[in-house]
Amino acid sequence: MIKPATNERGRFGAGWLKLFAFIPGAARLSIAWSTAAFSLLCLSSVTAEEVPMPAVERIVSLQVQVESESITNQKLHLRGSDGRQQLLVSARHESGILSDITRTVTFEVSPASLATVDKTGIISPLADGKGTLGVKTKDGLSTSIPLIVENAETPNPINFANQIVPIFTKNGCNGGGCHGKSSGQNGFKLSLLGFEPGEDFEHLVKEARGRRLFPASPERSLLLVKGAAIVPHGGGKRLDPNTDDYRLLVRWIAQGMPYGKTNDPSVARIEVLPKERTMRRNADQQLLVLAHYTDGSVKDVTRSALFEANDKELAKTYENGRVEVFDRPGDVAVMVRYQTFASVFRATIPLGAPVDKVPPSRNFVDDLVFKKLKAVGMPPSDICDDATFLRRVTLDIAGRLPTPEETRGFLESKEADKRDQRINQLVDSPDYADNFANKWSSLLRNKRQEVNQKRGTFAFYSWIRDSFAENKPYNQFVSEIIAASGEIGENPPVAWYRQVREMNVQLEDTAQLFLGQRLQCAQCHHHPFEKWSQNDYYSFGAFFSTVGRKPGVQPGEEIIYHKRAAASATNKKTKLSVKPAGLGAPPASLTPDDDPRLALTEWLTARQNPFFARSLVNRYWKHFFNRGLVEPEDDLRDTNPATNPELLDALARHFVESGFDLKDLVRTMTRSQVYQLSAIPNQYNKVDKQLYSRFYPKRLTAEVLYDAINTVTKSDSKFEGLPVGYRALQLPDNSFNASSYFLTVFGRPESSSSCECERSQDASLAQSLHLLNSKDIQDKIASDKGRAAFLASDSSNSEEYKLKELYSWIYSREPEAKELDAAKRTLQRKPVSKDGKPDEVLTKRQAYEDILWALLNTKEFLFNH
Repeated sequence: MIKPATNERGRFGAGWLKLFAFIPGAARLSIAWSTAAFSLLCLSSVTAEEVPMPAVERIVSLQVQVESESITNQKLHLRGSDGRQQLLVSARHESGILSDITRTVTFEVSPASLATVDKTGIISPLADGKGTLGVKTKDGLSTSIPLIVENAETPNPINFANQIVPIFTKNGCNGGGCHGKSSGQNGFKLSLLGFEPGEDFEHLVKEARGRRLFPASPERSLLLVKGAAIVPHGGGKRLDPNTDDYRLLVRWIAQGMPYGKTNDPSVARIEVLPKERTMRRNADQQLLVLAHYTDGSVKDVTRSALFEANDKELAKTYENGRVEVFDRPGDVAVMVRYQTFASVFRATIPLGAPVDKVPPSRNFVDDLVFKKLKAVGMPPSDICDDATFLRRVTLDIAGRLPTPEETRGFLESKEADKRDQRINQLVDSPDYADNFANKWSSLLRNKRQEVNQKRGTFAFYSWIRDSFAENKPYNQFVSEIIAASGEIGENPPVAWYRQVREMNVQLEDTAQLFLGQRLQCAQCHHHPFEKWSQNDYYSFGAFFSTVGRKPGVQPGEEIIYHKRAAASATNKKTKLSVKPAGLGAPPASLTPDDDPRLALTEWLTARQNPFFARSLVNRYWKHFFNRGLVEPEDDLRDTNPATNPELLDALARHFVESGFDLKDLVRTMTRSQVYQLSAIPNQYNKVDKQLYSRFYPKRLTAEVLYDAINTVTKSDSKFEGLPVGYRALQLPDNSFNASSYFLTVFGRPESSSSCECERSQDASLAQSLHLLNSKDIQDKIASDKGRAAFLASDSSNSEEYKLKELYSWIYSREPEAKELDAAKRTLQRKPVSKDGKPDEVLTKRQAYEDILWALLNTKEFLFNH
């Protein structure tokens, strides 16, 4: 049996006893504790060493790859004196799994005069001819492929864009922090990441009278002596004279710095081999990167490509294309870039623990998550208890704590489907609308910067809230925002255009918020990690090119309308006009009378749109599970794949088929057994950070925590211009942050961005000190009308009953026996003065204040678990 690390309550609850045991009431104002107390599960130092590594299976066959996977009979063709090739040797084991053995096999070229192979698996030509390349393991297993070498003594023609520019990219010379920034560096400018090779050639060869290159003695060229740090270079040493890159630059300079012929082939795409692989912990994998050119030729560009793992805790990459994975299970993607192209290698690193049983599946979410857990050998935690579930789901859906009455009713219920019933009640409650209106109001930049914008922010917030209350289909919700016209009083979504005033902000927010595509980079250059070009950027922006504005009915307000004109935008780089087009879609056919935003919403919300539904379900998955299937949640690109792609596709498909029903999506996620797993790790899954084998705890958001503290202390919030007791979760805009230090220090966003990252849920020392020492919190606890005073003056109920009631408000559960006993003893405690003699008797109210203060500062209260 798999045992949890500890019980559900003990992990989070009784910690207050240690904090409280020796603290007299008068001393609590001077206490500070480490922010580490806020970290429920500190996993950075945990490894999977306790899980034995499975025995290595017997190798049954070998596989040598030098060409595309689609080619069955591989053969190696080396052309020219620089026709080097990375070899990729894999072992097929008894179970069918492949592993990389490139660096452990012995290579043998026959005849030996044809080529030579180094220890990393690079084969270099020596002489023309035909032969074989043999591969042999230490156990004597062998295989071979045909080898052909042509023009071994003749250098291949050099093409500047295809061969020289990638050297600058590989070595960081044309990065945004070096010569690739808009102003260049120390008088030398390159295009960012080499996206404009023609400009690079001009800067390098013709600028400053060609002083950077010296064909008569290439090694003395300024480009090389500075790049190799032979003379002082602010960027340090970037080139090693013993590398192929350096030798290629020398040869290019010696040949007279040719740019290449106009009919030279260009790269059409790149291919990474292998595409995916299941790897043992602490193993490595050599990658092979092939560039496919427009003339049909294929070339190995592994040593010129860039490699970057999306999770540095799972894997490390090396310049030669080797990927090393660590002793941590999970999925890691390695982005591979060459010129303007990118591809991905995916590695799954199993834990290999026994998964004897999983909770019975309730829907497709469970099916696909448990399928993944079985594949990687990661046993899930048990299902959480009823009290934990009630608190978790109420906070996530309604943004508040359960009341003691709700807790008692739920825990006493014997109905088998009581969890589903509770989910339905919460989804249909006004609190659901409040909670998600709060989330979306920030993302939609509902920001008040001037006093006369109050009417608009309140109207927009109310419209958002009403949309969630009536369960407006998400496609309709988005369409009404993007295509909004008129004035705020009649059509509140036009308030969105008050903050997104420029075309570039409109298109970037639309892409990031509703499609999960970050297009900001493509405004100036081809997106470095994606396929989007400047033309894609401006074509998408053209949908907003006819947005008109005129004064509204009240000062500071505007009327938004469609200006009758042909929709278009100008590419700032090429100065050419482009028509409106969705990402990856053909240009839209529109007349001057057509509002292009309507065409945008049709494309955006179409059932077959590859981004729209996936972006939303990933955003909501993170809301409920504390980690997106794709992270960050608004960066859904091919080079940043989901940890469970099958689940992301299934969720998106289900969302579309439901008619973009947001409440149905919430029910689907929260009804799953995966959502209802305990946050307590078992002996195996404490290392899990992305497979959802347990619930990932999360700190309460600023507004929810503020309201929760007011609830448990029986205090009323006071916000200027709003009724006393108005919940922070219901605040319509950012203007109230300035008057509430609590909301600011706990990370309530300013609504200045469409990025979820503007909201902070990280712990900080300032938060700890505020909860422990601030006058605001102390006044709430010690108020004459507060919970502590009420409990102390209540003579109609026993102390045990009142303590249980307090625990129900704070933790949504009853205290355990040891907690109850400690609290009772606290009510009878006599503090000790500095000289060790008994001080005045601690009043019952002071005792309740101390208990309440201690409970508010526990992880169990501050986190949703």
